[in-house]
Amino acid sequence: MKHYEVVAAIIIDDNKILCVQRDHGKYDYISLRYEFPGGKIESDETKEQALKRELLEELDLNIKVERKFLTVNHQYPDFSVTMHSFICSTLSSKFNLKEHIAFEWVNPEKLSNLDWTEADLPIVSKLMREC
Repeated sequence: MKHYEVVAAIIIDDNKILCVQRDHGKYDYISLRYEFPGGKIESDETKEQALKRELLEELDLNIKVERKFLTVNHQYPDFSVTMHSFICSTLSSKFNLKEHIAFEWVNPEKLSNLDWTEADLPIVSKLMREC
């Protein structure tokens, strides 16, 4: 079974968190669900470099990685992930959705109102407790 090491950005702006919605994909259980933006770490990158590259590729967004937040290990039916999440800030709230179909800026206490991918749920829970 495939295992992916991925990074996710928790972008906080004006006390709201950027949540992006996945497009239809190969796997029903993550299609159209919300996630924190990010992606796979390449073999020659640090987690922070991967996060900056992915955000630039997916959203045309330059971010500043502030601090590590939570690492989640999750087993899906067809693959597993180790997801490293980081609290990030951005100098610009303007971005372009290139791979996602929608986005929302959400107050931390309302994060559970969205339909999240399972791997993102521990991050959502921790954000709701701490923010």
